[in-house]
Amino acid sequence: MADTELRDSMRVLMMPRDTNHLGTIFGGVILSYIDQAGFVEARRHGLHRWVTIAMDDVIFKEPVYVGDIVAFRTRTIETGTTSVKVEVVVEAERFESGKTVQVTTAGVKMVAVDKNGKSIDFRKEPTLDRRYPHGAFV
Repeated sequence: MADTELRDSMRVLMMPRDTNHLGTIFGGVILSYIDQAGFVEARRHGLHRWVTIAMDDVIFKEPVYVGDIVAFRTRTIETGTTSVKVEVVVEAERFESGKTVQVTTAGVKMVAVDKNGKSIDFRKEPTLDRRYPHGAFV
């Protein structure tokens, strides 16, 4: 079932540790956050182990700078029995002006898996039944 509205899944303040050799934010950092935002959206469909199986082409339209607040907005655009496809829209709010620019858009396909990594029907009962003492899922 596709969603029409984008949801704020994450907002991240870009820090100096995230820069590349040119002083802008390293694209791999943004890709990592896109992956996490995809998980946040997929988890809305069930408490399972979700893994990324595919990511569409990601074309960066604008650079991201230290101090920018980057929003990762998501919506589900397709569902199957074991997977969901998530659209992730990435926007940067500029540190000095407050102006918002679109950085990129990506499609992320997430698959629900069991503890052995086998895909499962995410519409069934939650599969997360145990936690480590610090709260991480087993």
